[in-house]
Amino acid sequence: MATNTKLSVHESVEEGAALAKSKNCLGCHQIDAKRVGPGFVAVAKRYSSVDAPLDYLSGSLQRGGAGRWGAVPMPAQPHVSDADARQIAAWILSLPKQ
Repeated sequence: MATNTKLSVHESVEEGAALAKSKNCLGCHQIDAKRVGPGFVAVAKRYSSVDAPLDYLSGSLQRGGAGRWGAVPMPAQPHVSDADARQIAAWILSLPKQ
């Protein structure tokens, strides 16, 4: 008997939120307000319209960056796997853009 191993969109979003917590993303980011880095809602708003936003955001998460949101750089997160980075990016992009 075959089983469906794909996650539903709802499960995928919940998993992204849990991964963001487990990877300490919330140490520097809040959901809807600036902390050290921008709030995830602002990130979703800015990057949802770029070409291939999921690829862009997951890559930025792993590589880090500087100068896009102010003087404080985001350090690279090489310990976050490609799959986890994509899951976190998908969750961020799913947030309501206010």
